[in-house]
Amino acid sequence: MPNEENQGPGVFTVSGLTEAIKEALEKRFEFVWVEGEISNFRKPVSGHCYMVIKDEKAQIRAVMFRLQARVLKFTPEDGMKVLVQGRLGIYAPRGEYQIVLDYMEPVGVGALAMAFDQVKRKLSAQGVFDREIKKPLPFLPKRIAVITSPTGAAIRDFLKVIRRRFANMEIIIVPVRVQGEQACRDMVEALDLVNRDLKVDVIVLTRGGGSLEDLWAFNQEELAYAIRRSLVPVVSAVGHEIDLSISDLAADFRAATPSVAAEILVQEKEALQNKVDTLQARLKTTMVLKMGMLQDRLNSLQERMKSPRKKIQDQLLRVDDLYFRLMRLMRQSIQLKKQGLSAETRALRLHSPAMRVASMRQMLVFQQVSLSRAIRQRLADLKMERSLLEKRINDLSPLAILDRGYSITSKLPDKTILKEAGGVGKGDTIHVLLARGGLTCVVEGKDVTEKETG
Repeated sequence: MPNEENQGPGVFTVSGLTEAIKEALEKRFEFVWVEGEISNFRKPVSGHCYMVIKDEKAQIRAVMFRLQARVLKFTPEDGMKVLVQGRLGIYAPRGEYQIVLDYMEPVGVGALAMAFDQVKRKLSAQGVFDREIKKPLPFLPKRIAVITSPTGAAIRDFLKVIRRRFANMEIIIVPVRVQGEQACRDMVEALDLVNRDLKVDVIVLTRGGGSLEDLWAFNQEELAYAIRRSLVPVVSAVGHEIDLSISDLAADFRAATPSVAAEILVQEKEALQNKVDTLQARLKTTMVLKMGMLQDRLNSLQERMKSPRKKIQDQLLRVDDLYFRLMRLMRQSIQLKKQGLSAETRALRLHSPAMRVASMRQMLVFQQVSLSRAIRQRLADLKMERSLLEKRINDLSPLAILDRGYSITSKLPDKTILKEAGGVGKGDTIHVLLARGGLTCVVEGKDVTEKETG
């Protein structure tokens, strides 16, 4: 509104004009839809989203507060084309207009599809889907934990296949919600519970088919991290064969349906028994053939083998011959070593270090005496040099000069040292420093030499 204190009509204050514009804009554009491209997107720790919505010719600032941003199924990014809805407003401190957003969706693709792609790319970059980290499935698990809704069709299909193929298999059902906002947290807690408290061989995470919205709990980052955290192999069987979820990609094995998961984990008992019988028969036949071949070879070797007695006697004679030769060589070697040792002993005695030690000890005593003498001489020289320096210092001391009858005169009160009579006038106070004590004097007159006046 115009400022009534100003004399001229229609004069606004800055805040008054801004408030008037804000009121007009918010009244005129209370509810708007805008399509454009995101630029300069920022999301600080407050959780609010700040961005610019632009096209080829213009741009406008936009903000989405934390409460509305929390329900977004995808993360806005620079360059993304979006359709937004909000109200137009003015941010008074900067005098800028902006859109306060209540809703946002990508243009050309659904928000859930966009969010799925973003999560998939993020987890893939982190290596969550890498085959190298996936655990192998057990051949014939004894205990299976099934994390699913206890009333859904998935658990019925799974149990039907298990009973048909291996009726005495132990199945532990861990009930969770598989749809809705709390479903992801339920499944994460169930995975941690199974790993912590239940001794099972494999975990099956499953539910029946549905829309992307129905299956959205299986597309959360937290569930993917929990699957990878699991020490027990995890099989993901979510939806129909055409459905693909983040849990399918993160799991150690993906089954197209709950029934397929059961068929993969548990083979038919009758088929396994037939396979065991077949392998047992093949093993028996192979063993009979192998034993027959070994018996034939043993018979052949027995026919070719001669009495080993003569060969053993010959070897004993050779051993005795080698023994006597070895003893003779050892005695010769010991004799040579003794002779060498005697020569080394004589040489060591001739070069005994005792004489060298005595000589070095005598030299050490001589060096100690010489060092002591040199130290005493050096100390005497230093003492003489110090006395000469003290005498020179005393001779150059100003106090020594004062003892010869000189004095130092300074002008008061600034204590300026006087070097000539022209520095003072009649009546000035001066201080005369003597060798012992000083005088405070008043100038009655002065004598100025020719050098001072010159």
